[in-house]
Amino acid sequence: MSPLALAVRDSSTMLRRNLLHARRYPSLTLNLLLTPIMLLLLFVYIFGDTMSAGIGGGRPDRSEYIAYIVPGLLLMTIGSTVVGTAVSVSNDMTEGIIARFRTMAIHRGSVIIGHVIGSVLQSVISVVLVGAVAVAIGFRSTDATVLEWLAAFGLLVLFAMALTWIAVGMGLISPNAEAASNNAMPLILLPLLSSAFVPIHAMPGWFQPIAEYQPFTPAIETLRGLLLGTEIGNNGWLAVVWCLGLAVLGYFWSTSKFNHDPR
Repeated sequence: MSPLALAVRDSSTMLRRNLLHARRYPSLTLNLLLTPIMLLLLFVYIFGDTMSAGIGGGRPDRSEYIAYIVPGLLLMTIGSTVVGTAVSVSNDMTEGIIARFRTMAIHRGSVIIGHVIGSVLQSVISVVLVGAVAVAIGFRSTDATVLEWLAAFGLLVLFAMALTWIAVGMGLISPNAEAASNNAMPLILLPLLSSAFVPIHAMPGWFQPIAEYQPFTPAIETLRGLLLGTEIGNNGWLAVVWCLGLAVLGYFWSTSKFNHDPR
């Protein structure tokens, strides 16, 4: 068997293993999925009129605010989902299964690749579920073309891939599952410090650079432009650059740590 065929076969096996674990122990995924759903319901039904009035110049419009926050919450859903990946990787590293895998004739990188592909699939499913809840409470994207929907889906997958590689690295450096969860917490907190809930110009001047120069804001603005027809500007290529940069950084960080970790 060629090295490529061996890598594909073993990565597929590890993918099935991770998906089986997710199916058998769904509590972690469900708990992380509840965070963006609860924030969606909270901001729409509790803060919706007030927040929409502030953004709309005094005219409350809850439906407009739903449309405004959904793109950010979809990306936040990805951040929440990959926290579970960091915990899963940390568990594998500390429970001894990786040491056993290393004694077997399997492709060395298949363990990490299985985690990454499994996490991206879970992220896509989670985004679909949160999107369904958003549609159920009033979100609509009537102006987006098929091409724009495909571009939005591609951005979500690319963003999930980038954050997953970072989460894998966080799991590899964590001594236990609790530490992995804490290390990956910025992936949930960063959307709260972006343009997900309020425009950047409405923030204090000293805080605006923090919200603007981070990976979530250009991705949110790009997704918002694709789904709602708002101005994208430079955010499109900035989002892609952030995704590719984080993916490359996470890949080299994760593979280097995995190959040199004696556990």
